[in-house]
Amino acid sequence: MVFELYVELLVGNEAGTKVYQPAVQEGIDWSTERTGTPGKLTFKILKDAALDFSEGSAVRMKADGDNVFFGFVFKQQRNKDQIITVTAYDQLRYLKNKDTKVYKNKTATQFVQMIANDFALNLGTLEDTGYIIPSRVEENTALFDMVANALDLTLTNTGEMFILYDDFGQLTLKSLSSMYVGSPGAYLMIDEETGENFDYTSSIDENTYNKIKLTYDNEESGYRDVYIAQDSGNINKWGVLQYFDTLQKGENGQAKADALLKLYNKKTRNLKITNAIGDNRVRAGSMVVINLDLGDTKVKNFMLVEKCKHTYKENEHWMDLTLRGGEFIA
Repeated sequence: MVFELYVELLVGNEAGTKVYQPAVQEGIDWSTERTGTPGKLTFKILKDAALDFSEGSAVRMKADGDNVFFGFVFKQQRNKDQIITVTAYDQLRYLKNKDTKVYKNKTATQFVQMIANDFALNLGTLEDTGYIIPSRVEENTALFDMVANALDLTLTNTGEMFILYDDFGQLTLKSLSSMYVGSPGAYLMIDEETGENFDYTSSIDENTYNKIKLTYDNEESGYRDVYIAQDSGNINKWGVLQYFDTLQKGENGQAKADALLKLYNKKTRNLKITNAIGDNRVRAGSMVVINLDLGDTKVKNFMLVEKCKHTYKENEHWMDLTLRGGEFIA
């Protein structure tokens, strides 16, 4: 496909007083993952005496006027042809730092704010995760893992998933319901026309549970409290697939069991799409409509983007997507 594509890539000097627009060789790759990985921009440029940048230099990229990436150079590789391969990360890279944190009665949102303040990270929109985490000790742990634990506790206690990402230089936290690409009646749809190839699986072999059993050793009563949530219909179809865990003090056992059943009482769906027509709005954490005829069934449902890689070349923009889950909408 040939179409007009305007990409603006700017790199600052070490002092932050000058900005360069280097001539990019071969194209630009922008990659994101939903959890535990910063956004990454890689590109190749020809060494030029006029260029003056180094590790720590700011990098900004826009495509067709859309804000795509803002981050910092972390790595340079050079070859004999004087081609420099540059790797830049957004500010999520600083969540690889390790620390020890102890906190009480905070939501995941408040914890992200605390981390951002401690490490001088720029904050954008932080939606309220709602669930108050009674207490948590994070010992010698990466900040990424600390935040993931807080979001996992929110997910397992409320059934609500939240996505942490860097939005053009601002740390952003949004609920999954805020991550749909497009709007009602105009959601982004990927089908046979817009995706070159796909690999699809559905399964009850991993992360599918139709019975949830949670226990809590109640020191006050001297008894073990047991909380169960189950779906007898799916038990008849699939047999008993049980999830078991113990509760911490302060957790609502039945509410958590009900939330876990809602979360896990379904088939897992995984899909990989290669060389889809690129859309700057799509990133890891996005929700997109997939409309594909898989032979024995036709899938038309929202799916969550786990990984996303955009490739920008001269008048070409493609993306590879790894997706999972999703509720059927037709």
